[in-house]
Amino acid sequence: MIFHIITIFPEIFNSYFNESILKRAQEKGIIEIKIYNLRKWTTDRHKTVDDSPYGGGAGMIMKVEPVYKALCALKKRKLTKNKKQKIILLSAKGKSWTQSVAKKYVRFDEMILICGRYKGVDERIIEFVDEEISIGDYVLTGGEIPAMVIVDSITRLLPGSLGNIESAKNESYSRPNVLEYPQYTRPKIFKAGGKKYKVPEILLSGNHEKIKDWRAKNSQIKKKN
Repeated sequence: MIFHIITIFPEIFNSYFNESILKRAQEKGIIEIKIYNLRKWTTDRHKTVDDSPYGGGAGMIMKVEPVYKALCALKKRKLTKNKKQKIILLSAKGKSWTQSVAKKYVRFDEMILICGRYKGVDERIIEFVDEEISIGDYVLTGGEIPAMVIVDSITRLLPGSLGNIESAKNESYSRPNVLEYPQYTRPKIFKAGGKKYKVPEILLSGNHEKIKDWRAKNSQIKKKN
């Protein structure tokens, strides 16, 4: 899968995308991440991407023209008849990103992610995107972190991304609203503050059927806020 990310801060992504699972997925050719500086599609010498809002009010709004030009350039360059592409605007008022949505997006070949900034993007841009996505009911400084979240959550669902294919099958949200069972590792007994904290005996028994039952019973249903 190819991820195209449009941003005014391209350097933000360097560290996160060049570590761990995402780095290996790129090296294996499972994913490709392309980052574009929106200022490339501006026309003035100051490379202006924002302006004050019509009607007044605090803050600045990202201009529609450079974003539209960026989309046109990417679609013209990359989209073919055999490719399935999705264009997403990262927005606080968008549809909530969930594990089930991530699973649906795995079927696409390419994704274009538009990272908003300031007070948002000129509303007219929604005529040229497929969907607005939010990663939660809160406001962030920009769409760069949500873009990372989307790339990360999709990548780990792609075959070959994780070292063990079973890793993604039973983790939290592999079933709707179900959280993974508690996990333990060495030491068997952890001492702190004069107390001993032990690993549940069933996990040390070697009885895989009983362990499976214990894990099923200790998986949790996510509580609604």
